[in-house]
Amino acid sequence: MKVPPVGESITEVTVGAWHKKEGDSVKRDEVLCELESDKASFEFPAEADGVLHIMAQEGDVLPIGAVLCTIEAAGASNGAAPAAPKAEAPAPKPAEQAAPAPQPEAPKPEPASQPAAEPAAAAASKSIEMKVPPVGESITEVTIASWNKKDGDQVALDEVLCELESDKATFELPSEAAGTLRIVAEAGATLAIGAVICRIEVGAAVAQPAAQPSAPAPQPAAEPVAAQADGYAANHPSPVAAKILAEKGIDPKEVNGTGIGGRIMKEDAVKAEKPAAPAPAPQPAAAPAPKPAPVASAPAPAGGNRGQRRERMSSLRKTIARRLVAVKNETAMLTTFNEVDMKPIMDLRAKYKDKFKDKNAVGLGFMSFFTKAICIALQDFPNVNATIDGDSIVYNDYCDISIAVSTERGLVVPVIRNAESMDFAGIEKEIIRLAVLARDNKLTIEQMTGGTFTITNGGIFGSMLSTPIINAPQSAILGMHNIVERAVVVNGEIVVRPIMYVALSYDHRIIDGKDSVSFLVRVKQLLEDPARILLGV
Repeated sequence: MKVPPVGESITEVTVGAWHKKEGDSVKRDEVLCELESDKASFEFPAEADGVLHIMAQEGDVLPIGAVLCTIEAAGASNGAAPAAPKAEAPAPKPAEQAAPAPQPEAPKPEPASQPAAEPAAAAASKSIEMKVPPVGESITEVTIASWNKKDGDQVALDEVLCELESDKATFELPSEAAGTLRIVAEAGATLAIGAVICRIEVGAAVAQPAAQPSAPAPQPAAEPVAAQADGYAANHPSPVAAKILAEKGIDPKEVNGTGIGGRIMKEDAVKAEKPAAPAPAPQPAAAPAPKPAPVASAPAPAGGNRGQRRERMSSLRKTIARRLVAVKNETAMLTTFNEVDMKPIMDLRAKYKDKFKDKNAVGLGFMSFFTKAICIALQDFPNVNATIDGDSIVYNDYCDISIAVSTERGLVVPVIRNAESMDFAGIEKEIIRLAVLARDNKLTIEQMTGGTFTITNGGIFGSMLSTPIINAPQSAILGMHNIVERAVVVNGEIVVRPIMYVALSYDHRIIDGKDSVSFLVRVKQLLEDPARILLGV
């Protein structure tokens, strides 16, 4: 069972919580686990009845099409899953049997190592080629960003080897087996899909402990035992956990995993702390006395903690960053500003908000006024509601208004469909419904795709003025800001009014300056005289 396609722009997903365990019996359409993309979370159902064998753990980041698990049909051999670890186990087993023989005789480890070297050499000759995996329909090549391991290093199963970058996303490449790494392509190289990145020499790690005395022999022997029990050896970190441990400088062997077969999960890596007690003990004895002195004196003038922490960017944050940069590079974006006297709307809300809520069971907010005003203005200026498709301009006769919503995971933009045909109550209810789904991380791909125009309200966070970035492939976005009482001139007199600055960012390739300014003036007229919205004039 593989990761299914979940959207045109989504190239990878993160494995969430597994609802079933390794070896459990599952039924068709029963939910196995949750998958998270940079836009939404969704359930992963079983495709058949049988016994579940988990291939990817919680926290793993997988490209579309990668294998998540296998389901062994009823009646098939249950030993098929652990067969792979058993194939690796015989290499250390001769070392276990040979170990007790040389124990009573000290000078005989050399002849014991010679027969052990033959199977080790045979195992070392077996290498696994790791190739660039498919990462999306439109992606034909990737660039190696950086290597986490060096040539000749020993690597474990699922340990992150390097990071690959495409024009849409960055993803990790985990090891497909345990052994010795042989790098084929260096950092910075650009490779086509299917090209060889590196090779893993299986069995090379076994040859080293075979030539050593009998004391280290039980250590490598313990790993295959754990692997046979649950399919994953103890102290093997998931890709996400391996990254965190590497940043902390912690050896995975020092961490106890809580996953299947002792696998180290993301939570284990976050909680892990590097033991610092034994390190400082030899240092003060060997190091000169003046070294601790400046260290002790440095924090005093600093006046506080100067620690740092590093966190990996989420898929959503990386996608937001990539798209915003692409918009800046691919559009001729300009911003025009105006101000709106909010007193007429505020007076109207104060007069009718209680009756409105009693009738419609929803409050009357500013967003419904802005949405209705924008829909009317878009019908007057259709090029603001249009998009560029190659050499053509696509005009939309409907108004699908995207509303930017801030969540803990980042910014999402659900869409109000056919907002031009909805009344104030319908718009307010739809905004609340979509905002709740966004904050609960339950928005679907369909609810966030499309949209012909976007509204973003930075004023709820205190923003006075900003230049919002277009939500591609749309051609314009309106930014709302905070309401501040200012002195303005009305009918020749200076009065205090609640004023909001509004900003319209637009793509100058399709919208001329005259149309952008006229559109924003039209929105201003409708908001400062709400009767125009009701009458459509």
